[in-house]
This record gives sequence, structure tokens and C-alpha cells, in this order.
Amino acid sequence: PPARKMTAVGMTTDYDRLKDVKEFDEARIGVKGLSDSGITTIPRIFIHPPENLPASKSPSSYDGIPVIDLSDINDAVQGRQQIVRQVKEAAKEWGFFQLINHGVPLTAINDTISAFKSFHAEPLESRAKHYVRGELSGVTYTSNNDLYRSKAASWHDYVQVWRAPETSAVDEIPAAFREEVVAWDGHVTEVAERVAEMLAEGLGLHGGRLKELGYLESRLWVGFCYPYCPQPDLTVGLSHHTDPGVLTVLVQNEVGGLQVKHGEEWVDVKPIKGALTVNVGDFLQIVSNGEYNSVQHRVLANANKEPRISIVEFFNFGIGDGSKLYGPIPELLSPEKPALYRTFTKQEFDQNFYSKGLDSKSLVEKLRIEG
Repeated sequence: PPARKMTAVGMTTDYDRLKDVKEFDEARIGVKGLSDSGITTIPRIFIHPPENLPASKSPSSYDGIPVIDLSDINDAVQGRQQIVRQVKEAAKEWGFFQLINHGVPLTAINDTISAFKSFHAEPLESRAKHYVRGELSGVTYTSNNDLYRSKAASWHDYVQVWRAPETSAVDEIPAAFREEVVAWDGHVTEVAERVAEMLAEGLGLHGGRLKELGYLESRLWVGFCYPYCPQPDLTVGLSHHTDPGVLTVLVQNEVGGLQVKHGEEWVDVKPIKGALTVNVGDFLQIVSNGEYNSVQHRVLANANKEPRISIVEFFNFGIGDGSKLYGPIPELLSPEKPALYRTFTKQEFDQNFYSKGLDSKSLVEKLRIEG
């Protein structure tokens, strides 16, 4: 018989990836289950092509992403104006920044991270009862939301809980972190609304404009667990991508791995105890008419025995009536500053995201008006 073609990592092109994906998914053990089993080689579905893997580590020119202190946010004159300038600059130049003195108690941060971590420390049989795949509503606990759409799986498990516009049933949330999800949603929503005010002011709009437009109506709580990976040089924790929505607010434990692309460099987001990390999504880049920028970020596969825990809340625009058009905010447009992006519907937004694996700025590129 003819020899089968080989890929760069020695794989045959007739490999039935879907079969292996289904077997892994239906086993309901997740990546944490694989890691806990003591495997020394990762399954083939997690091996990424060389071009998708981080290059050998070279020192970055940057110590990290911008860190913004909100201590003086209530100083109506100089303090707030200076912070607004810092937020505007970070959102434009980096698309990412860390917040300190943001008002969320350290106890709430520690409790949320600890509770989510404790769920993943439960026996496999206990966790498997909650394992279910779904994206658009309710509570989901699974591995890789794009497992069946991506070309290679990433080394993480996650739980997602919808908080708005339709709130997931509380009794569907695993008991280990049920109370913490509800409490965290309250804390982080306050922070997101405060940041949205500063971002609006940075655009020359009144502070409540983004909320008034419905751009914070949708809230999705997601907890990521990145267990120890025995072959971190062959896979990633999370593929490089940009977030599709408006704003993302993240808190992580002290196991690093998150990286942000700045220019041609990948910069480590160093864990700062008690800090929150905020980033701009594709939607905000579009409605700000390019004043703010969504940027690529990724998570390295975890080479530490300690799991990396990341709690993320995604803020996005609401459901609308389906026919509503979204695009650059009219007040930002003028003959000197015409729209850089065409308008779009919620359906087009959802179809772009859910039709494929994670990617970078595909919606932004589709909507860009050629000059």
C-alpha cells in the first residue's frame, strides 16, 4: 500500500482526530483527570503544530503590562483625570492593564480562587457528575469550549456560568464555588462599570455612555483550571486569540502563564497579589472606532505541579431584537474621523465566534472598511 503522508510532528494525515476527541470528551475526566492519572505523554489531540507553539523564551523588553492604581479615583479633579488618561493610553497602546486598589476585598479574591481550586481537587467521580458541554446558556463544566471546532485542543478545563441577561440557576452551579460565583459577579461588575466610565470619558463621552448603550448587559463568569502538563513544549494552555466582546476582567492565582502580544513581543502578565487584569475586546475596538485595541493573548501550558487558576468575567452587549445594528458610536464620527468599520448584527457577531475555534480579530477584519 502507498506510504501515508507524515506531518512535522510525525502524524499521519489519515489520523481520525474526531474519534479521539469524542473518546476524551465522553470519558468526562477533563485535562485535570489526565494530569492526575500520572501520564507522562499528552494525547495526540493536544499536540499543536510547531508554528502555533511559543518560540524559545527570550527576555522581553518589558517588565509587564501597565499597572494602574485606582486609589485616587474619587478625587474629582486631578486624581480621576490622571487615571482616565492612564486607562485610555493602556487601552489604546496595550489593550491590557492591571488594576490595584480597585475596591474588591482581598478576602473575596482569595475565597473565589480557593473555592474554584477546591472543586478541581474533588475526586474525579464527583467532578464528572457536573461535566456537560454547552455554550449559550446555563452552567457548563468541560474541557475546551471549542474542542470540536479547533484543530488542536489546549491544556485546560473550564466552568462557565451565565450571569446576565439570563441568570443560570444557582443550584446548577457546583456547590464548591456556588456562593463565590454570585459574590464575585457583584464585585467585578462594579469594577467593570467603573472602568467603562473611564473608557467612555477617555473617548470624550459622558461616563455612563457605554452602559447606557447596553454594552455591559451580558455577563459570563468563567473559571479556568490549567493543571500540570507533562509536555508543556508540545501544547498550550490556551491558544493565542483576542476576546470578542466589550471588556474582560480577570483574577489569577500566583502561577503565571498569561502572555500579551505587544508589537512583536510576547509579554508576561506577572501575577500581582490582589490585582485585577482588564482587557479590551474586539467589540469595544469596533465601537470606539479603533481608539481602543483588542490584542492577542495566550496562556502557556503549565509546567508547575500547582494548577494555575484564573477567574474571568466577560462583559458584552445584550441580546437586542436581532435586527439592531452595532458599529462605531456616532458621537465619535466626523468628516475628519469617518467610520473605520461597517455595522453588524448580533447574529453576525455570534456566527463569527461560534463557527470556529478561538482566533484573533476575525470580526474586526471582516468589518473593516477599506480606505
